[in-house]
Amino acid sequence: MTVALAVAPVLLITLVIGLRGVAAMRTTSDFLVASRRVSPLLNSAAVSGEYLSAASFLGVAGLMVRDGVGALWYPVGFTAGYIAMLALVAAPMRRSGALTVPDFAEARLASPSLRRLAAVVVLVIGLLYLVPQFRTAGLVLSVVSGTPYWVGVTIAGAAVSATLALGGMRAATYVQAFQFALKLVLFIVPAVWLLAQVGPDVRGQALEPAEFTHFDSETRVTFRVGATLEVPEGVRVVTPGGETAPVPPGEWTVPAERTVVFAEGSRAPEPRDAAPPGAPGWERPLLDLDDTGHPLLATWAVLMATMLGTMGLPHVIMRFHTSPDGTAARRTAALTVVLLSVFYLFPGIYGALGRVLVPHLYLSGATDSAVVALPAQADAGAAGAVFTGLLTAGAFAAFLATSLGLLLVVAGAISHDLVPGGLRQLRVAVLGAAGVMVLLALPAVGLDASTLVSWGFTVAASTFCPLLVLGIWWSRLTAPGAVAGVTTGLLASCGAFLLSTTGLAVPGWLAILLVQPAPWTVPLAFATMVVVSLFGRPPPWATAAMLRLHLSEHRGFPFADRTFPARDLGHSSWSARRSSAVRRITRRLVR
Repeated sequence: MTVALAVAPVLLITLVIGLRGVAAMRTTSDFLVASRRVSPLLNSAAVSGEYLSAASFLGVAGLMVRDGVGALWYPVGFTAGYIAMLALVAAPMRRSGALTVPDFAEARLASPSLRRLAAVVVLVIGLLYLVPQFRTAGLVLSVVSGTPYWVGVTIAGAAVSATLALGGMRAATYVQAFQFALKLVLFIVPAVWLLAQVGPDVRGQALEPAEFTHFDSETRVTFRVGATLEVPEGVRVVTPGGETAPVPPGEWTVPAERTVVFAEGSRAPEPRDAAPPGAPGWERPLLDLDDTGHPLLATWAVLMATMLGTMGLPHVIMRFHTSPDGTAARRTAALTVVLLSVFYLFPGIYGALGRVLVPHLYLSGATDSAVVALPAQADAGAAGAVFTGLLTAGAFAAFLATSLGLLLVVAGAISHDLVPGGLRQLRVAVLGAAGVMVLLALPAVGLDASTLVSWGFTVAASTFCPLLVLGIWWSRLTAPGAVAGVTTGLLASCGAFLLSTTGLAVPGWLAILLVQPAPWTVPLAFATMVVVSLFGRPPPWATAAMLRLHLSEHRGFPFADRTFPARDLGHSSWSARRSSAVRRITRRLVR
């Protein structure tokens, strides 16, 4: 009941703000970029609310419980990406006049094919990023309230799609800004309460890692998906009749939806190919992906994926198009760095306490619910229930805020870039995309949400990061070069992911480059764009296109009275039917 009372206001406020956005919805620009009138402070709060997803609110602490202190490199990469965006992308992207990343691609290089390819990349990133949001919403709600997994997935999908369909980007902006403030409060206050509640003994244990080998008390573990455990001598469970029974040593397969109660003092089993929390190396400040023994390479791989991927995330890029001008976009990026830095001071607290109080979650693969499971372990009474409800409300705010932005760019890719349409078609695309994502999330309970999100960052780093950096800063980029580079990055990153899921035995550092391929897919995409472009010739108006991206709007554009002939733009009859703001801008560049 406490959880329902905490989550319901978040959902209600989200829908109410969506209703208020209906009056301002008249054009595609209103729907996608809120008419470009969002102030830097409001926009930075909305960007932060959108960016702090389940991977940040729950995932970082869960990864720390499972993998160790090195997981804190993830928020370093998340935040560093905005510094790179501030320096390289934010202001020029706003000056481009685009509504979406595919819009920018066609405006810069006059290639409808590149626009369609970029829209496909948006859909891939949206799939990899949205499914984990809905999946974690269902998992968290089931853990804290006992409801079926599908209930949380359906609630999240319905709330997000209704808000966007009603109010578009304007509603999303106010919802995300509100939810950022809510998440910040509901993350910091419980963290302070937990530190005070657990006492000096638990705080001391959190600072001195010890391997999880025994259950300190009778512990109930629910396996949402099946698991194979290695059972040593001394594992004992409590039967439904209340008696204690030993588990035979060896391999133990636990079926899905099975709840096992381990007796007090029982030895802890171990999942196959997984080290228990607090094992030797847990406190090492580097990541060791899949225990390959190359932590430095793994850390650099994650940093490259998260930092460069942030710079290429389409739902983050679209946020800068809502700024009034390039200067406001740059200020938005700077303020976002400050807001994110405050938030990321606290996941380490939850991760360190989670290793002491809820290490058993790693048995069922549910470490990403450690944050919401901690209050009940610290206080079994009313206070624990209240803080569990508050953290669940904050987690749902994280799911909803991020899903709003992702669903918006997916709908834009479908209804603005692939199959051009008006406002009504955008709303239909929102509802249809949400339905598909919910259906995909229902069987995804056994997937690792952090892995899927990491893949989304890697695809963005391998495709949009090279396209944006070279498109903004290199005048010799050509449309064939951009198409070749984006295609290479997309195929290389997705191919590596598919190979990593086949169970292919790859030794040492090669395994890292399959699980996290950013160290080679990003340079490969950059090199492909450069080499192919050097074999071609940029159009004569490329320099003018670059000037538009870098000259301040307030100084005026000296070539605004010159136009391209339609034949120079290479627009097909398909693209000529689109009433695109970018098309009008491009035609005003010099010949």
